[in-house]
Amino acid sequence: MHYQSEFASTATGARVRFGGNARDVVAEELERLGARRALFLSTPGQVDRCQDFSNACGPFSAGVYAEARMHTPVDVTERALDYALKVKADCLVAIGGGSTTGLSKAIAYRTDLPQLVVPTTYSGSECTPILGQTEHGKKVTLKDPKVLPEVIVYDPELIASLPVPMTVTSALNAMAHAVEALYAQDRNPVSTMLAIEGLTTFVDALPAVISSPHDLDARGRTLYGAWLCGTVLGQVGMALHHKLCHTLGGTFDLPHAETHAIVLAHATSYNERAVPQLLAPVRTLFDSQSAAAGLYQFARQVGAPQALRDIGLDENALDQAAKLATQNTYWNPQPIAQAEIRRLLQSAWEGKPPGGY
Repeated sequence: MHYQSEFASTATGARVRFGGNARDVVAEELERLGARRALFLSTPGQVDRCQDFSNACGPFSAGVYAEARMHTPVDVTERALDYALKVKADCLVAIGGGSTTGLSKAIAYRTDLPQLVVPTTYSGSECTPILGQTEHGKKVTLKDPKVLPEVIVYDPELIASLPVPMTVTSALNAMAHAVEALYAQDRNPVSTMLAIEGLTTFVDALPAVISSPHDLDARGRTLYGAWLCGTVLGQVGMALHHKLCHTLGGTFDLPHAETHAIVLAHATSYNERAVPQLLAPVRTLFDSQSAAAGLYQFARQVGAPQALRDIGLDENALDQAAKLATQNTYWNPQPIAQAEIRRLLQSAWEGKPPGGY
């Protein structure tokens, strides 16, 4: 591993529990938090599961709000906040993936209510003090300690029913956090170890999950990988990959995980020329000539989508996307050039192998 002689590190304070019987664990943790009126949150598609948790927690529940949406639209948050105030919620319980966790964080940002998150995907959002919100067609990201959940409950049984295509894209979304952490401006030896372990865990466990989706041991290992990748996302800053995905998702309403899965190898290729030594662990992991090629081949191997055109992006939108992605840019190891980003997006739109920007 590349030695760093100077660095700073900040550990997160969330309480994390791995294991089964999540419904019982949530009730225990609510009691531990001193909560008496927990509001249970989900997307419409997860409402039955969310209601089961609410019922299992009995007197600790103040009700269910199941209107979470992708990219955390501000208008949805405002309606949810009104409901939380109406039922006098003293805690938030998010049952679901990044959309539900995002809604919980958005409410917590405005109220400072404690949060308990039960992830059902690998997004990793539950591990971070980061909130991305969409308003007027733009996604804006902020960082605040109030946004970090107090408790995370990981249960492989809850993720065993996640369809394989969603499993694959969600896993690649998590892996993207770790890849960018390797060359983050504020990286440190601990974040680098977390990133490498997270990537290694997914590369090992994801094929096993695809072969046997209800294998709880394999699912548990992927959740462990998600926790590692999410934790590193909360510790260091992200770069070009996340800027591109936030632009594509927030402006063009593309599905979050699928966008990450497609863009990852291309953004990695763009940056690898600037930091080849920092991406060496990825080349080693895949035994490939480049980190980008290894990620691209792995994504193909696990059946991830390859082209932005296949997930609903019109080719006519690429010029606008390149322009937006090069405004208010995140720090990046390779200088950002709009013409090169436009070529990158063209390759990602067509589903070509990464490179040549």
